[in-house]
Formats: sequence, C-alpha cells, structure tokens
Amino acid sequence: MSLLRNFATVGGATMTSRVLGFFRDVMIAAFVGAGPVADAFFVAFRLPNLFRRLFAEGAFNSAFVPLFARSVEEQGDAGARGFAAEILAALLWTLLALTALAEVAMPALVWVLAPGFASDPEKFDLAVLLSRITFPYLLCMSLVAFLSGILNTYRRFAAAALAPVVLNIVMIIVLSGIWASGLEPGTGLGATLAAGVTVAGLAQLALVYGAVRHMGFSVPLRRPRLTPAVKRLWALGIPGVVAGGITQINIAVGTIIASAQAGAVSYLYYADRIYQLPLGVVGIAIGVVLLPDLSRTLRSGEDQAANRTLNRALEFALALTLPATVALIVVPEAIVSVLYQRGAFDAAATTATTAALVAYAAGLPAFVLNKVFSPGFFAREDTVTPMWFAGVGMAVNVIGALALSPFLGHVGIAVATTLAGWVNTGLLAGTLWRRGYFRLDPNARRRLPLLALASVLMGVGVYAGGMLLAGALASPLLVIRFAALAALVASGMILFALFTQLTGVVDLKSILLRARRRSGAS
Repeated sequence: MSLLRNFATVGGATMTSRVLGFFRDVMIAAFVGAGPVADAFFVAFRLPNLFRRLFAEGAFNSAFVPLFARSVEEQGDAGARGFAAEILAALLWTLLALTALAEVAMPALVWVLAPGFASDPEKFDLAVLLSRITFPYLLCMSLVAFLSGILNTYRRFAAAALAPVVLNIVMIIVLSGIWASGLEPGTGLGATLAAGVTVAGLAQLALVYGAVRHMGFSVPLRRPRLTPAVKRLWALGIPGVVAGGITQINIAVGTIIASAQAGAVSYLYYADRIYQLPLGVVGIAIGVVLLPDLSRTLRSGEDQAANRTLNRALEFALALTLPATVALIVVPEAIVSVLYQRGAFDAAATTATTAALVAYAAGLPAFVLNKVFSPGFFAREDTVTPMWFAGVGMAVNVIGALALSPFLGHVGIAVATTLAGWVNTGLLAGTLWRRGYFRLDPNARRRLPLLALASVLMGVGVYAGGMLLAGALASPLLVIRFAALAALVASGMILFALFTQLTGVVDLKSILLRARRRSGAS
C-alpha cells in the first residue's frame, strides 16, 4: 500500500502541474500561436530541457539514486552526507562549465537542434537569443534533480513532485503580464517568456533546497575531486545519458526534422503536451517512486518482493494508461480544439495537431512501460543494457522519421517516435524476463487482459458521448466547450470504473467498505 500511496502522491502533484501546464499552453497558443516566435521559444525551452532530462533526470538519477541508497543502507546518514557532498562538488562545477560553454556556442547548438531555422535568419537569431536566456534553467534543474534524489531515497516525495508546479505558476504569471500589457508577438514577448523560465528554475531550486534542510539533511560544499564515488557515478551515468533520456532524444530528432516544415515544431509540441499529461502523471510517478524502492529492496536481498513490486507497478501503469490511450485515439479532435483553438490557433492548426496526437497516443503505453522496466536495470546498477536498447530505439526513430516525413509530414515524425518507444520497451521487458528478473504473477496475468477489455468498452462509450456532445464541443462559448469536454472526461472515468467492476478487475465495493472502516476507526 505504501508503494501505491507514493505513486498517488507523486501522480497527484504531477497532475496538478500538468493541469497548470495546460493553462500555460492554452495562454501561449492564444498569445503566440504557432508562428516563428512560438517556434523559436519552444526550441529555446526544449534545449535546456533536453540537457536536463538527459544529464540530470536521465543519467544522473539512474546512477545517483541506487548509489545513494547503498550509502544510506551501508553507511547511515553520515556516510550518505559525505557521498552526497562529493557528488555535489563534481556536479556543480561541471554544470557551471557546461553552461558557460553553451552560452558561447549557442548558435551552433540551435543549428544542431533546429537546422531548418537557418533559412530564416531572423527566426534563427531569435531562437539563439531566447536559448541563451533559458539555458541557466539547466543549472537550476540539475541541482533540483540532485536534491530530489536525496528526498526520494528517504521516501520524501512531495516537495520534489511539487517543484514542476512552481514552473507553471511562474509562467502563468508571466503570460498574464503579457496579456495585461498587450505585448504583441515579437522579440520582446519571446524574451519575456524565456526570462520567466529561468526565474521559475530558481524558484524550484529554492523549494527543494528548503525541503532537504527541513528534513535535517545538509550537504557541505567542497572542491571537486575525482573520488571513487564520482568515478562510479560517471561509469553508470554515461550510458544512462542514452538509456534514461530515450524519449527526449527521439523528440529532439523529431524537432530537427520538423524544423524544415513551417509550423511543424509547434504542432508536435502541442500534441506532445496533451499525451504528456497521462505520461507525466503515471510515468513520472512510477519512475520517481519505483527506482529508490527497488534499489533498497534489492540491496536487502528481497528478490521476490522486487518482482511483486514490478508487477504492481505494471498493473498501476496500464490501469491508468490504457483508458487514456483509447480516449486520445477516439476523440482527439475534440480535445485539441477545446484546449487550443482560439486566437492565433486556427482550425488548420487543430487538424494538424490532432493527427500528431493520434500517432503519439498509440505509443503512450510503451512510453509508460519504459518507466516501469528501466528501474529493473538501474536498481541493479546496470545502465549499459538499457543504453544499447535505447540506441536501437534511436535508430528506429531516425530511420522512421526520415522515411515517413516526406509522405506524412510532421505526423510521420510522431509515428517514428511511437515505433521507437515500442521497440525499446519490448527489448527491456524481454531481457528482464530472460534474465529471470521479472515474471508475471497470477494476479497480473488475470488483471491485464481485463484492463484492456474495460478500456475498449470505455472507448466505445466515450466515442458515442463525443457524438452526442458534438454541438457543445464546437460552441462559440468557451465555457460551454470546456464544460462539454469535462463531462466527456468524467463519463469516461465513470465508464472505466464501471467496466473494471463488471469484468472483475477490481472489487470497488470492497475497497469502499475498507476505506469506510478505516475512516470510522480513525
């Protein structure tokens, strides 16, 4: 139950962040649209995020958390504090050097990430300027990842999970200021948005630093030294750059190819933001909670308990991901139009974004399952195997995007990303099975097919509901459109709960009775 409670804590905070993120993106769509300023800002925002997820969240977390968990189990708090101090010194100075180098070489970095911008010098120069403003966000968020790893190992998940909420609150405040001032799309608006990103990074760092101090854990600042701990972190972290950041690498490849098509970067971004909601709520929750839990369980020699943990994580992931996938496939246009179609975001942009969303949605289960299976390797201090699988996935993504984009445009890029996700996840799951690290237990073998059936039945109901609410979803009044979409989402949730009860996946009546007894006992 503690595992599910931790999933719920992180998932709830992530849901809050994603909902606020939608408000942020709705405001960006209305004030900036899908033109050159939007393209330049999204590239500038994606550049530090790419480095963050590759080096900070991907490589760093996959290497740091198991090693830090070992130091806690074997050396206690004092030893863990010394280990953390050695890692912080190496991390901080590496980040400072990387940031300085990136600021100087920013035109080359932008050209690598968005070579298509080179044909439009004004757009390219704007992307360089905005990227220079946003890049310090990498420094802040890498330190956030370090402090979050400490908190998560001690099973303090709330503060780190709430950090992304701060980003969206700051950006909504900035966008509200843009709206109040009547600032038109241009260099000034782009620079204001970019500055908001960096300010938000500082605010997130302050939040998690305060949480670590409140926990009573301090990390002294030392001069960097190449200690055995740092060497071991580098050895695990270098392959983790690829293994932990496969999704971001694939998105970056898509951005490079999409930059040659007008508006394609923005269409893919807006579609990505929608399917990232369930991916974030479920995938991030699992990734954050599962790795430290598995690391400490395996360190204690409890292999059977680790397998049970993986099975419950798999069930939890698919119970939330399968219905979301079906819903995104059966009513994508309703979702996109209600969320984005207003102001500078027209019907043509809705159609283009909807097509990309369907392609991404088909890969949503694979992206989430990657978060389930990868910790099975990372917790055993094996980042090399996932690295090779990530490389295969990258090859599928690049070849697929190059082959499909001439025929399908930006949708071909999304299809290639989905194919790469399924290949990578299949290799991870198959290898865990072959090595004896993972077996489906009887509960999982019974529940998973029933979850799939319940999701399909729910999809039929949601599709019918979308037809009935078509008029309200297309209403000129925004409040009616949002109310109709909310009703459609609520009906889907109710239908899925009903079908899981009817198919026997869960016994909702027993769950409610147990909850009532606990409430009465307290």
